[in-house]
Amino acid sequence: MADRQEYERVAEESLSALYKIAMGMLRQEADARDAVQQALLKGWEKKESAREGMFRWYLTRILINECHNIQRQRMRVFPVETPPDAEIENPDYTDLYAAIHALPEDLRLPVLVKYLQGASEKEGAMALGIPVTTFKNRLHRARKALRKMLDQEVMFE
Repeated sequence: MADRQEYERVAEESLSALYKIAMGMLRQEADARDAVQQALLKGWEKKESAREGMFRWYLTRILINECHNIQRQRMRVFPVETPPDAEIENPDYTDLYAAIHALPEDLRLPVLVKYLQGASEKEGAMALGIPVTTFKNRLHRARKALRKMLDQEVMFE
């Protein structure tokens, strides 16, 4: 990644997906925006470290690290008042989003990267820094858990 125009193009194409991943991890709009901004800034500063054609996934990895940093900072702060959850874009999928947010992080991240960013298994594994087989396994376990959670909700209605 050598020039500013290329960086801006990739960043613009990835912005929506990065924000959705950050919201999926942090669940607060202000923190999600901060994480995306920090990821874009660090991505620009270290753009030469990314392999050719892999910058989008490099940005995703930086974003995930920034989200972890924000989560660690939260552990040290005791909020006086808990802000309401961020609104979900499509109210038709409220149950699905709630189920995704209920997943443990190691299962939630592959779902967010695969379905919100449209990554292949190989790209998702690279973005998360895990082997492809681990990515596929976690994705399978996440789908199974989501299916179980959503089936239970249908039974109680």
